[in-house]
Amino acid sequence: MSVSYSFKYLTLETFCTCSQTYQKYRDRINPYPDNLEETLPALIALNEQILDPTIEQFGFENFQLTYGFCSKNLKRFLERKDPTTGKKNGRVAPRLDQHMACERNRNGDYYCPRLGAACDFRILNVGSDRVVDWILAARLPFDSLYFYGSDRPIHVSYSSQYKQDLWTFTATGQPTRKGIEHWVKILDERRSPV
Repeated sequence: MSVSYSFKYLTLETFCTCSQTYQKYRDRINPYPDNLEETLPALIALNEQILDPTIEQFGFENFQLTYGFCSKNLKRFLERKDPTTGKKNGRVAPRLDQHMACERNRNGDYYCPRLGAACDFRILNVGSDRVVDWILAARLPFDSLYFYGSDRPIHVSYSSQYKQDLWTFTATGQPTRKGIEHWVKILDERRSPV
């Protein structure tokens, strides 16, 4: 099944097929949303509020989407181990990371109750720390932003909650704010009443 939709700069197909796991198992994965009525508006909002301004700032030719929407099929393959290496294909935290947007499980509950949508991207030849600096300076209304290091993609989500949570991670994958206190301070100051 293929669903055609174009955002301002990206396409739904790109958003659903950009991950390494999808590329590896493409003949066995349906990468598209089942709950298109709710998921597509969430993806549109993520593009309009976060990605379009970022692409306009850094240039489309420099923008690289590394992980977009996670379908139910893709989720299953991310959780499996590669038969050759024995390592998991990827990491997935559907209740937290918003990559599954507004998809529902077999009981009709949202995989991620936070709703919204998320993606991971990098800007070629620009450190991700500088991209985060710009996102904060531009006051983009992200819900969550995960900083994995200046040479790695960043994770960003958008939802109506607009929580502006900002995290980095320890070497063992535990969330922390150690090392990003300067960014957290900026956000805290914006939240404080004048």
